[in-house]
Amino acid sequence: MRRYPPIADHGMVGDLQTAALVSSEGVVDWFCAPRFDSPSLFAALLDHDRGGHFAITVDGPDVTTRQLYLADTAVLITRFLTPDGVGEVVDFMPPGPADRATDRHQLIRVMRVTRGRVRFSLSCRPRFDYGRAPHGLHLRDGTAHFGGPGIDAHLQVVGLAPIELRADGQDVTAATVLDQGQMAAAVLTVCAAGGPVPPEPAQPGIRAAFDTTCAYWYGWIHRSRYRGRWQGTVNRSAITLKLLTYAPTGAPVAALTAGLPEQLGGERNWDYRYTWVRDASLSVHALFGLGFVEEAHAFRRWIGERMLTGGTVTGEPLQIMYRVDGDPRLTEETLGHFEGYCGSAPVRIGNGAADQLQLDIYGEAVHALTHTGDLAEFMGYDGWRGLCRVLDWLLGKWDRPDEGVWETRGGRQDFTYSRLMCWTAFDRGIRVARELARPADVPAWTEARDTILRQVMDRGWSPRRKAFVQHYGSEVLDASLLLMPAVGFIAPRDPRWLHTLDAMEAELVSDSLVYRYDPEASPDGLRGSEGTFSLCSFLYVDALARAGRRYQARYAFDKMLTYANHVGLFAEEIGATGEQLGNFPQAFTHLALITAALALDEELDRADH
Repeated sequence: MRRYPPIADHGMVGDLQTAALVSSEGVVDWFCAPRFDSPSLFAALLDHDRGGHFAITVDGPDVTTRQLYLADTAVLITRFLTPDGVGEVVDFMPPGPADRATDRHQLIRVMRVTRGRVRFSLSCRPRFDYGRAPHGLHLRDGTAHFGGPGIDAHLQVVGLAPIELRADGQDVTAATVLDQGQMAAAVLTVCAAGGPVPPEPAQPGIRAAFDTTCAYWYGWIHRSRYRGRWQGTVNRSAITLKLLTYAPTGAPVAALTAGLPEQLGGERNWDYRYTWVRDASLSVHALFGLGFVEEAHAFRRWIGERMLTGGTVTGEPLQIMYRVDGDPRLTEETLGHFEGYCGSAPVRIGNGAADQLQLDIYGEAVHALTHTGDLAEFMGYDGWRGLCRVLDWLLGKWDRPDEGVWETRGGRQDFTYSRLMCWTAFDRGIRVARELARPADVPAWTEARDTILRQVMDRGWSPRRKAFVQHYGSEVLDASLLLMPAVGFIAPRDPRWLHTLDAMEAELVSDSLVYRYDPEASPDGLRGSEGTFSLCSFLYVDALARAGRRYQARYAFDKMLTYANHVGLFAEEIGATGEQLGNFPQAFTHLALITAALALDEELDRADH
């Protein structure tokens, strides 16, 4: 077991309320329960010695590993190729209830041999509450009972022959030798402290759980209407997004992990296990584009509830992120006892950016809510009144400096992207009011919309750079503005936009990979640098396609796909030598991939006809 495998050297399994990372060595080194944003049970990815892990590996000096997904499912297979045989560990989590939260979750790990003979070793070393809480161990009737603060974990092993779990302090180990055609399974059940002990598993039950899990994912992905050029890639991104969505509320987390660095040894280590309002617009567009209407409506409902309830720590109608259940409290703290991934400290949980002022979220929220013409049925008249209250409030609030889309900690500015999305909020409100004949202060909204457009064209445009810039008075380029044509602010082939696209290509694009901005030219209050931002790389493809540069867009898209990991997953960023950096896997990246594929397919189809 390596101390710190590459971030990309993992697959993900989940049950739609939480998920786990499994390295290509068969080690579960990240798992939080009962929710994505709960304290960790295994977090060796952030501290090898203190974080805890659940490993099922194969002994031997000449072991080669391979990892893949069972096609169109969230079932992960880790293969171990040895001189004596070929073994596999099949990891999956049966999907939980979609309509309610549950504290009971199962991670099933099936060991099987497809050729020869293989010896498997098991090591389960939980570390509750990010390694801060001690736990007890009780071995009874072949089950290892781990007791932590408010949560229990039960490990059971089943095979053709009894497999003994042996205590190693407060942890357990085991080993078994299997021949071709034989299988065994380790089942980890996590539940509330004092909950009922799960019944002893049997092989027919394990098989039934496997079949049910596969059937769920086959049935779900079959609903996709995408039939474009990159079906396998888009399907994997869709499944990844589904795995990162908390089913009881329909809210997706930005990423599965917390604290993975944007630069090895740097301080840009954030907790992404929360739901950003910003994801709303791109999420709804991507989900509707693929035909996943239920999922799109669920996230729209979640956004609508946040807008109508107004429960924030900032006192404004919305804040930039929430917990998956809508709780606005995300107090940031540092895990000083964790050394961080490869020594990248500090490790943060919670997110102090939650109380930042980021005015762009109003445009993204309104865009998501008004994406289709069903707002009258979807939100009803009371929902429309709530939307009007927010837009009326925004009339007197949009022309303010804010922290900007990238959550910089270097002070407020008049960010062009924030103005762009305020324009989007008013524009979509005006359209819906007219289409649905709903009462609203359309003249005031129209005046605000037009004022913003004139202001951006005057102050957000740099005559010297011949480009739209990050904030007023600067000469810095910013990749967030790649969304300008997508929201309809400017025509995708307008000369100003084509000049901006050329300027970004010259300064922010490196071999199809796109930087968000230049921190040296626009200090963001943080030390160190970062890699290229995968979200922006896919937005760049989308912008190229819309601009009619279809072959350049396709080449950039195909090159970008080479940076996916071995099972098709993307982290937040790509480093200088192609390594993945930041939290993993990142929902926003996969959303942007889907959106880029849809736009590129449309442009290529148009060219073919």
